[in-house]
Amino acid sequence: MANKPSIPKGTRDFSPSEIAKRNYIFSIIRKHFETFGFQPIETPSFENLDTLMGKYGEEGDRLIFKILNSGDFLKKVDEDLYSSKDAAKLTSLISEKALRYDLTVPFARYVVMHQNDISFPFKRYQIQPVWRADRPQKGRFREFYQCDSDIVGSNSLLQEIELIQLYNSVFNELKLSGVTINLNHRKILSGIAEVIGEKDKLIPFTVALDKLDKIGPEKVMTEMLAKGISQVAIDKAAPLFSMTGSNEAQLELLRDFLKTSKEGSKGVSELAFILDSVAELGATDIALKLQVTLARGLNYYTGTIFEVAAPSEVQMGSVGGGGRYDKLTDIFGLKDVSGVGISFGLDRIFLVMEEMQLFPTDINRDLDVFFLNFGPTEAFEAMKLLRELRIRGIRADLYPDMAKVQKQMKYANQRKVPFVVLLGEQEIKEGVFVVKNMDQGDQTTFQINKIDDFLTSIQAVLN
Repeated sequence: MANKPSIPKGTRDFSPSEIAKRNYIFSIIRKHFETFGFQPIETPSFENLDTLMGKYGEEGDRLIFKILNSGDFLKKVDEDLYSSKDAAKLTSLISEKALRYDLTVPFARYVVMHQNDISFPFKRYQIQPVWRADRPQKGRFREFYQCDSDIVGSNSLLQEIELIQLYNSVFNELKLSGVTINLNHRKILSGIAEVIGEKDKLIPFTVALDKLDKIGPEKVMTEMLAKGISQVAIDKAAPLFSMTGSNEAQLELLRDFLKTSKEGSKGVSELAFILDSVAELGATDIALKLQVTLARGLNYYTGTIFEVAAPSEVQMGSVGGGGRYDKLTDIFGLKDVSGVGISFGLDRIFLVMEEMQLFPTDINRDLDVFFLNFGPTEAFEAMKLLRELRIRGIRADLYPDMAKVQKQMKYANQRKVPFVVLLGEQEIKEGVFVVKNMDQGDQTTFQINKIDDFLTSIQAVLN
């Protein structure tokens, strides 16, 4: 008995209809990437393991899909180590490569390897899949696409303003209203850790803090205590985690709280500049919200942090995010190259747009004209017309077999074809072809040698 086919959890098959919708999103994101001056690159689906490990924090490292070495991958493992079941030590011996976890670290590696061929500042975009060994749930997959844009080689905060504008342009064209860009600053988080006396525990502090919306304050405090952060420090920081009011009011509270921290004060100043500049430029009609609990849990961020929340009526979480990283290329040997970037979560954007019914009604139409097959002679004459239409950029096809007209028309309806061509024996004799408008139900006759008349008549529908 044959095994029932299946796919790994957290992965999906995509139908032609779903591909059409995904490509619609891709095309809009790509168009705006290029409008803003970003250039495309691609990197391999897998990297050397040491390229990825240690870049995402302890939790991120656990979600990296490792690839077993080819051949006898246990050859280098002695019995004692194998029996010890020490995964960390064992992994380095049996795995040298891993599927990429995101596009940012591979991009940093790319910049270092190609630094002599790059004109800085370098603006790149990248649209490729990534893989994470996460627990699958709604909007969270193990294989998914990221659409990233990054600028490296510039410290200017104007880049952050541009990225906010880029988010605004894409979501406006997608007609995805109601999203919110949440912002914070890594220096603000560092300043808070400094003021409460836990500067040396910044990473566990921010990793726990980033879970506030997901697991609630009590569990966050429990995790902080387990990581060695004192109750006194937690109590001192607690009022900040429930701040309300306008961005200006929250910034003022932070200025006062962080007045003894040079780094924290700088973070407040930079974030205020970004928010004020966006407002003065009128650069976005998307809501911008200061969220001091936003940490994004990734070790490489050093400046502004972005996270884009889905519209409140859709339970989805974030649909994008990013931030500034000043030292990411340092680990690959290239010093003093600052970068900042954002990512669009294609798969979650897709689910949100599906739920909000934002896709164009004709998006599933992948065929403009369809020819019925009335027999070998008629089909051959139809092929001549097909060629002329395709040369002119019309998506056209012919039913491959002679079958009952009812069956062929059913197929045309399933494909949502707007125009069906009837070219039978009598039409060929008269030098004409008959076109049925599938939406209106009427039929029109055109001369075979005046195909452009037909194209003119259908142009309004196809556009």
